Amino acid sequence: MFDVLIIGGGVSGMSCALVLGSARNKAFAADKKIGIFTHQKASNLQDAVFNNAYGIAAGKLGSELLEESKAQLASLYPHVAQIENEKVMSVEGEYPNFTVTTNKNSYQTKIIVVAINATNTFAIEGLMDYVIPHKKAIVEKNRIQLKNEDHLVAEGIYVAGTLAGLRSQLSIAAGSGASVATDILTLWNNGNHSQVHDSIRK
Repeated sequence: MFDVLIIGGGVSGMSCALVLGSARNKAFAADKKIGIFTHQKASNLQDAVFNNAYGIAAGKLGSELLEESKAQLASLYPHVAQIENEKVMSVEGEYPNFTVTTNKNSYQTKIIVVAINATNTFAIEGLMDYVIPHKKAIVEKNRIQLKNEDHLVAEGIYVAGTLAGLRSQLSIAAGSGASVATDILTLWNNGNHSQVHDSIRK
């Protein structure tokens, strides 16, 4: 049983995983089992080059950033399970007992974070009732989002990035994933607002 499973290995999903992973030394997160489906082929970053993203050197390729984020997660937070080459087909159940079924396996989890892009090819059975037209995308692009209130779709189901109704911008997506992570950390910490920062101060 996972405590949280993140669907999507793009910016918002990896950002969420990194923040959750970084809380490993907090008592309320120490025993939590975290997983992320790291499928990245459909990520918009595959064709991106960045010149206007804070903290990222100009000319950085999105495809490089995707691979580096997986390596960073594996190096710093190896307790976060990276599930490769699986596509999520359906979600069943309710909080805190969901079943996530892929093209290869099925997994049990208490919390789900959906962090894939906002194309109208979205087809995860069990989540289709939450699909609405994207509120901030150009109409002609026919983008979708999941109905949510501050990233929360339903109890135990969160959405991050463009699928949450946000605009397609790297820094926005990263912040969205981090926001979801801190909401989950707060939940794990019995409702006490929680976030994680590293510091050079001793």
